[in-house]
Amino acid sequence: MPSLLLALLAIALYGLASHRLAGHARGPNPTPRGWLLLAAPAVLMHAAVHLLAWRSLGGPELHFYSALSLVGLGMAALTTSLGPAQRIEALGIIVFPLAALVLAGYVLLGGGWPRAKLSWQLEMHALFALLAYATLAVATLLALMLWFQERALRQRNLGGWLRVLPPLTQMETLLFRSLGAGFALLSLTLLTGVVFVDDLFAQDLGHKTVLSILSWVVLGLLLFGRWRWGWRGPRAAKLTLVAMALLLLAFFGSKFVYELVLHQG
Repeated sequence: MPSLLLALLAIALYGLASHRLAGHARGPNPTPRGWLLLAAPAVLMHAAVHLLAWRSLGGPELHFYSALSLVGLGMAALTTSLGPAQRIEALGIIVFPLAALVLAGYVLLGGGWPRAKLSWQLEMHALFALLAYATLAVATLLALMLWFQERALRQRNLGGWLRVLPPLTQMETLLFRSLGAGFALLSLTLLTGVVFVDDLFAQDLGHKTVLSILSWVVLGLLLFGRWRWGWRGPRAAKLTLVAMALLLLAFFGSKFVYELVLHQG
């Protein structure tokens, strides 16, 4: 019951924070106020829901709905912590409803799943993976926003929520910092997988490994292209989307098939 109450409160606060951000973006004064007082408690309550579940189960649970909710939590936490300083509050218009949605899915559909007993090494590997997904998901949203911002500037039609965004050069800097952090976390994910997983190319892990490595290669190519040739704009956005799509297929695509279609833990 405490978990359900915390989840309901978090979902309500996520919705209010997103509504406030969207309302200010549409209004005459695009500078948001007060959303942080709604989003920060929502993030803490979201985290508390998982901590209570882990305490009752005796450790972390990483089934499909739990992993989705944890990635949503990571995205909301990044938006809440970085938004005020970096002027990327507009992310919350998308991130907070998404976090509320995956939290609702976890509460409604996440019960009854057996907890896989993992060693601390594999739990660390999973933690790096979830952090990488959350960071790169935020980077993907930044890439899309940068793409829309550039197009709006070319068309001289910078209105709506785009007015809340920081200048174009700052958005590019934030995007590639996010991509760099996500690339580092994904590198740690692959490294810990190589070190701690007995057979990384086993039948049920081979496609995950290949897709994750392909995503890592695409991200590495993008970061190198940015450093060497100054890649930016639509090219950066497209490559970011490709890398994120590969990661989604690698982790959540395979978990969806194994756990929800084939009913294998």
